[in-house]
This record gives sequence, structure tokens and C-alpha cells, in this order.
Amino acid sequence: MDLDINFKIIKMYFMNKILLFAFIATTSLFFSCKKAVDNKEFSKAELIPITPISDATCLFGALNGTMLSGKTYTVCGDIFVNAGDTLTIQEGVTINFGLNAATIPASACGLGVKGTLLCLGTQVRPILFTFPGVTKTDNYGADPNVDPALKGRWTGIIGATTCPKMIIKWTRIEFGGATISPAMKTFTSVASPYPLYFANPAGIFVLEDSWVYGSVDDPFRINGGKINVMRNTFEKCGATGGEAMNAKAGTVGNFAYNLCVGMATNGPKISNINILPGFPSSNVAIYNNTIANCGFRRSAAGRGGSINYEEGAGGVAYNNLMVNCKFGIRVVNSPIADTANLRYGYNWSYADSVSVASQFIPSLSISTAISQPQETDIPKPSTYLPIGWTVGAVYTAPASILGINNPQFINGPCPLPAGLKLADISTVGSYNFALKSTSPCINAGFINFTPRFDVPVDIKYGATEITAPGKDIGCFQMNGRGNQH
Repeated sequence: MDLDINFKIIKMYFMNKILLFAFIATTSLFFSCKKAVDNKEFSKAELIPITPISDATCLFGALNGTMLSGKTYTVCGDIFVNAGDTLTIQEGVTINFGLNAATIPASACGLGVKGTLLCLGTQVRPILFTFPGVTKTDNYGADPNVDPALKGRWTGIIGATTCPKMIIKWTRIEFGGATISPAMKTFTSVASPYPLYFANPAGIFVLEDSWVYGSVDDPFRINGGKINVMRNTFEKCGATGGEAMNAKAGTVGNFAYNLCVGMATNGPKISNINILPGFPSSNVAIYNNTIANCGFRRSAAGRGGSINYEEGAGGVAYNNLMVNCKFGIRVVNSPIADTANLRYGYNWSYADSVSVASQFIPSLSISTAISQPQETDIPKPSTYLPIGWTVGAVYTAPASILGINNPQFINGPCPLPAGLKLADISTVGSYNFALKSTSPCINAGFINFTPRFDVPVDIKYGATEITAPGKDIGCFQMNGRGNQH
């Protein structure tokens, strides 16, 4: 009997031990899981389950959900993302804004965004925003007055001031810039059309590894916000005016490793006009870009060409390759740029005409610019500026400077092909703007500066990476870290 009692006591003891260990293990797992969840920063968009958007019918009105990988969607009226909602577009999606070129709607449609937009294409399967049935006229020397790329077939992706995030990766955007409909104006409070527009000074805008082809005005305008614009290609944008990126009103971030060909005015232009109280002044790092044959469709005299800082805007501009652009870097005098917070140098210029070479450093009387000569630039200003030259003075570059410092693209318009004008090069076409292994641009860059880190790094909700300055001039790098197109 005593043995039986002792056995029961011992059995109860070990059972209690087992239950205690199980409780401790379960509790530890609970708290470790809870800690893991607590330590992860979820955006509101991450908590929203995937709600598939059907491709079975023509889309119009409010959208909140996911366009699924590989599907083709047709839009036959303005589509909207309401505040607090999220539109996610997966890899390989095609979005047609209209049925075909013969059925252009009386009022073109677009995508208005008050909430969050995530375009998550991949290199193998990019997203496409387009207007179907339009024939591209990309032959060199084509008349821009009849070019459908400069007419605008659909409105664009228009962000309202409430849009917290617009993340666009590996996406093609074609034929945007048509007149905004009354409904889109009401929804976004935006009157002017752009293929891409963002206007939240507290928001985040990312454009990576994407293509923008054609626009009526700027292909991309931003009125304030934190940006990272890297490794994109901009082609044939702006009919009689338009920059690859027109940034204003307290825009801060990076514009790097982009290829800009045939812009009506500049590659990037940075201004601080219309800044709201409480936000920092516009300051953008512009580095390692290739800007070719820009500025020749600009209708107003004295503007256009490569890079433009004006009206209270600062930043840095290094390692940019400018080929046959109407003007070199313009630091505007009136309204004056933030010259106290602006640094530039190590930029490469190439010209096939005396008129272009004579504006490597723009003249004040011609273009209201007070750009300072930098002896780190190629060619060195001392090799072509007249003795006694003063900032802003008109000069004529010697003919001996033409054609020198060829960047040696694998296949590029240097020198200008016979029979073509500088304005005739407006697309990449069959050109390859990557550098030959013998290019003098290799190892000629300046890397002792820091890009801006205003945008968080996140594979889905931020910049994939903030790519450091490259040691090769231009957007293509021998180490493979630059433009991927």
C-alpha cells in the first residue's frame, strides 16, 4: 500500500514537471512570436489581404486590391484609388487605357491615386501601361509634329496630395499626358496631365528600372516629396517643353543612373517654387546619369539641355555624361538657385557642333545662368574658355573641341550620324549607350560624396537600394550596378 502511494506521488510529481515545462515552452514561444511581430514594422498596405481585381470586364471607378500577375486589364474610364486603399500591380500585368487607337475616348482616362500604389514589375516580367494600337515612329529624323508619342493618348498616373506612397519598379509607361477629365480633376485636384505625377510633400515616391516613353509635357512631375529615381530610361518626352523629371516644392532625394534621350527641355530640373511651410527646401543629388540630345524641341529660347537648378533648389551634380545637349548644367540666376547648398563637378560634355560646345557653361545673357566653371569637368573649361572670361559671358568655343572626349558608347550617336540633326536623336532605338572597355569615362568618376537617404530601403515598399556613386561617368557602370536597360 505504501509502495502504491509512493508510486502515485512520484507519478504526479513527474506529470506536474512535464506540464510545467510544456507551459514554459508554450509561453516562451508565444512571447518570442509576439516580440518578432512587435519588432517588425508593418505598413498598413502589408496588412491588407490580396483581393484579386477581375480582368473579365472593362475597368472604371474605384479600385482596391491586386491586379494579378500576367493578366491584361482594359480601362474604359477613369480608375481611382481612394484614400486608405491600396492598388497593387503584380509582375507582367498589362494595362490598356482604351481599346485601340481608333477608339480614343472623347475624354481620355487615367489612374488617380489618393491611396497607395505599388507597381511591382520585374526585369523578366515588367508591367506595361499603354494605349494599344498606336504605331511608334522611332525612325531617326521623324517629324515630331505628327509623332503620337507627343500627343497623349491617356492621362497618366496622377497622385493626389494624400497619396502616401507611389512605388513603381520595372514598369513601362507609354503615350501618357492626355487632357485630364473633369472627374480626375475633381478627384486629384490636378489640372495638368503628366504620365507620372506626385504631390505629397510628406510622401514617398520611388521610380526604379522603368521606362517612360512619350509625353505632351513633363513625363514626370513631382510637387514635393521624398524620392528615389534610379536606373530608368526616359525617351522622346515633351512636345515643345518638358523635362525628364520636373521637381518642385520641397522635393528631396536622388536622381541617378538614368538614361535621358531626346527630352524637349532638360533631363532633371530642380526648383523650390510653391514649397509649403514646414518642409525642407528642394535638394536632389543628381549623379551618374547619361543625358543625350536634349533641349532641341524647347519652344522658349535660352532653356533646355541637360541639368537645371533654379529658384531656391540645391543638391549635388556629379559624374553626369552630357552628349550633344543644347546647354550644359544651368544654375539659374533669376530666380536664383540655392547656390550655398549646391555642388557640382566631374561632369563630362561632348559636342558635335560649335553652338553646343559654346554652351558647355551656359551664358547669362542667353540662358539666365551663372554656372561656374569646374576644372574637374571634362573637357577642362580652361581649354576652351577665352582668356579673361567671366561667369555668364558669351563665348565661342574653338572648333578644335568638337568630337574630342568621345565617351565611346558601344553603339551611340557620337559622332552625329551623317545626314541627321542633333534634334533627330530622340529615342534609344538600336543604340547602346553602355561604355566600351576602352572608354575614357571608366574610372573617371568622383565617389567621395554621399547620396541622400530620405527614402527607406525595402524590396516592396521603398527603394530596392540606394545605389552609391559610381566610379564610371554616366549611367552604365562596368561593375553592373548602374542602369540595367
